[in-house]
Amino acid sequence: MELWTQLMGGFATAATPINLMWAFLGCAIGTGIGVLPGLGPAVTVAMLLPITAQVEPTASMIFFAGIYYGAMYGGSTTSILLNTPGETGTMVTALEGFKMAKSGRAGAALATSAIGSFVAGTVATVLVTTFAPIVAEFAVRLGPPEYFALMLLAFTTVSAVLGKSTLRGLTALFIGIAMGTVGIDQISGSARYSSGMPEFLDGVEVVLIAVGLFAIGEAFYTALYEGRSPQSMNRMNKVHMTRSEWRRSWPAWLRGTAIGFPFGTIPAGGSEIPTFLSYGVERKLSKHKEEFGTTGAIEGVAGPEAANNAAVTATLVPLLTLGIPTSVTAAILLSALQNYGIQAGPQLFETSSTLVWALIASLYIGNVMLLVLNLPMVGLWVKLLKIPRPQLYAGILIFATVGVYGMRQSAFDLFLMYGVGVVGVLMRRFDFPTAPVIVGLILGPMAEAQMRNAMSIGEGNWMVFIERPMSATLIALVVVILVLPRLMKLRKRTPPLAPGQDAAPGDAAR
Repeated sequence: MELWTQLMGGFATAATPINLMWAFLGCAIGTGIGVLPGLGPAVTVAMLLPITAQVEPTASMIFFAGIYYGAMYGGSTTSILLNTPGETGTMVTALEGFKMAKSGRAGAALATSAIGSFVAGTVATVLVTTFAPIVAEFAVRLGPPEYFALMLLAFTTVSAVLGKSTLRGLTALFIGIAMGTVGIDQISGSARYSSGMPEFLDGVEVVLIAVGLFAIGEAFYTALYEGRSPQSMNRMNKVHMTRSEWRRSWPAWLRGTAIGFPFGTIPAGGSEIPTFLSYGVERKLSKHKEEFGTTGAIEGVAGPEAANNAAVTATLVPLLTLGIPTSVTAAILLSALQNYGIQAGPQLFETSSTLVWALIASLYIGNVMLLVLNLPMVGLWVKLLKIPRPQLYAGILIFATVGVYGMRQSAFDLFLMYGVGVVGVLMRRFDFPTAPVIVGLILGPMAEAQMRNAMSIGEGNWMVFIERPMSATLIALVVVILVLPRLMKLRKRTPPLAPGQDAAPGDAAR
């Protein structure tokens, strides 16, 4: 009953005219960003973070959340019509959606995508409403050793899953952690790694790094390496599904939601893994296997799209209850909360309950808005694809520059932002993931503080992390994540011996 009362209070806050306006604006911008290939919610939220200096916290978080899940809706449009995913989570949608469009069923693919996103987003929001307070109550009981181990797990999983190699992921993570140590030490009060520059005494601004890595880096990278080949678009027809397509879609929506939600709650690299898993499940269970990879199977669009949106909504559970981001955009949302001096974590449901419940209520409202925006107005969003790339990315550079300069009116910030943008280009060019940099920058100082507190509890004894069951389990998980993939690779490289065959003498000597 108390949960229902709090949710109704959230609806009362989210349904005020100003918050409804921010929700609609976020959903509209998010859908447009999702449609445009190469852009994504992380770039957009990073670019718009400076508005936190002017807009009230609840309104801005509703706005950013609208951009986040709006981009997931819009990303399927270019995947289906152009075979160019607007977002990484919609890569799998392109596999069958583009085939459906080529065979004249673009409307059905777009319809199952939009309705599946609505169903998955709504079910996932109900689960967030139900489980987030329970997780928060459990998290209150965790001490510094458990929190440090939890952050260590977040570091490891994000670094190991993203990018083409664990080493590159960990390198990016340590770059972020190193940036997080710049400034005044919390305990000794002495300056660290500031190189005598007064601008660094307050630490490195997360907004500045996020805008540099994502917005500036994306614009530079596209100008240098992409956008030179012409693209052709499939013809769009009426957005609707036949009765048979409805029957084939709804089980896929539910299965996709069941697969996507758990992945959103853990630091497992975003929505790419559950969408691929969902596609594999639908391909295995489908009675129309001959359509996969040929004319396009509608289940191959419905399941992954539902998994994608369920995973995105589920990221709010660890973000709000533990203060741990499980995706790039969630990490930037965490920095937006920090800009307001709000600490995400188990106490958030008590200290900022109005904001939390208004944000959860806005997910219900936003899902309805997005369904209305995507089904009848899909033709309008497709027109965004006609914007020339040079003008589009020039606009991004202008917005990013004005936004970052407006924060502190510092020319030093602009030089640093563009320097970070160049680093972002090099990281993308050599396949270093950028997400671990932001995760390390935000969680690094928090992990350091929790480690110091844990060491104080243990009176300087490192065994404090092993003696407590929860922290020992989490550290064991970290070891498994780092070691298990290597053992499996070694096992694949070593050919099995034939029956009765002995190892070579040289092998035995080695």
